[in-house]
Amino acid sequence: MNILHISAECFPIAKVGGLADVVGALPNYQKKLRVNSNVVIPYYNNDFSKKNDFKEIYKSDIKLGTDYFDFRILKLLNSKLGFDVFCVDVPKLLYKDYVYSTDDTERFLAFQIATLDWLLTFDEKPTLIHTHDHHTGLIPFMMSQSHKYESLKNIPTVLTIHNAQYQGWFPHDKVSLIPPFNFRNVGLLDWGGNINPLAAAIKCAWRVTTVSPSYMEELKQNANGLESLLLHERAKCIGILNGIDWNVWNPETDKTIIKTFSASTAISGKKANKKWLCKKFNLDENKPLFCFIGRLVGEKGADLFSSIFTKALKENDISILLLGSGNKETEAQLKEIDNNKSYNSFIGYDEKLAHIFYAGSDFILMPSRVEPCGLNQMYALRYGTTPIVNAIGGLKDTVIDIDDNGYGICHDGVSIQKVSNAISRANNFYTEKVRYEQNIKKIMKIDYSWNNSAQEYVKLYQSLKK
Repeated sequence: MNILHISAECFPIAKVGGLADVVGALPNYQKKLRVNSNVVIPYYNNDFSKKNDFKEIYKSDIKLGTDYFDFRILKLLNSKLGFDVFCVDVPKLLYKDYVYSTDDTERFLAFQIATLDWLLTFDEKPTLIHTHDHHTGLIPFMMSQSHKYESLKNIPTVLTIHNAQYQGWFPHDKVSLIPPFNFRNVGLLDWGGNINPLAAAIKCAWRVTTVSPSYMEELKQNANGLESLLLHERAKCIGILNGIDWNVWNPETDKTIIKTFSASTAISGKKANKKWLCKKFNLDENKPLFCFIGRLVGEKGADLFSSIFTKALKENDISILLLGSGNKETEAQLKEIDNNKSYNSFIGYDEKLAHIFYAGSDFILMPSRVEPCGLNQMYALRYGTTPIVNAIGGLKDTVIDIDDNGYGICHDGVSIQKVSNAISRANNFYTEKVRYEQNIKKIMKIDYSWNNSAQEYVKLYQSLKK
């Protein structure tokens, strides 16, 4: 099988969130299962593009409404990712120093049209097209409906929903940007009075997956307006849990952390990384260290962080360390927390620092209101850091509470009281040294790699072969 993943992100080329990690790892694990998986993403004006070599393998132009744009297909040379990466370069639209912005309708439509135009030239077409989130959501529609892509309509398509809160809406007066199709089927594009790329993909893709089984069930109740559509299309929907790349996230070989360690040397290894963190951020290394890594947005519960942290620090002798950015008001509130000896933050993102956070922290906080899968809790487990999670979505599927013979701290719902109570439970757990240290070694052996998940996707692909 020849599978083509089409995505806006792919680690380490372009990353905003977990989508990049998935697309940067899944194809490699599928290759190990003798499935030839490769990736197509936009060509951005970023450090990766500047530091790596690409070869032009195709060039043409696309029509977007009444305008024409030149584009090129570039192949990444000397790729160490384990699979081929092809970048779509539309200089006037895609070659920006950002991934997402306010002009994304035109940018990602151009990306999708250029990709399909290129596919038309293939002597041997892909066995299956795997699209990811709304940025590529119009591909299943165009393949099945646009006259131009008639020769592609029998290629199976799979859509993976990484986050249904973002759907790519745009008004119907931009419908002319889409290559001509039978206008009697314009309803396939519509949801809620707008063109909705994610809804169109759910309607037109042969199969729809979410990044965890629990998230699939939750979307039938809360999908930012798509609930009834997902219920209607439930026969072709399945939840497949994401995995993590065990080669990238491996504390035994991770060159970005201060001291590498295995399950048998975890206590001393984590202590060395914690000591470095506490020295850098002026914290007491003898206190349990709680960390948060991620976007400072409402979905992550970040609007409550200032109150939660203040309450937790008052009630417990702990340290809290944060790495992230997002809502500016939330950032300002977090900078104002008056507890310099037990709290600190790094507003922004640093990949190396994130690895050290996982390696050196005792607990990771994930009080998410929405978490389709969550990867941070899997990274934390891999590095012997106990997750504290709201039991939803993928967090529910991957973390079992210590009081249920599990290995994490779970709470039901997101409020200042519930999260601070969970932190207090974790603090008490930390004082049970023997049990706590046994848990570190236990969680490091839990296998949330892509091995199982990649096999599930391959089974899904095989079920669609004619």
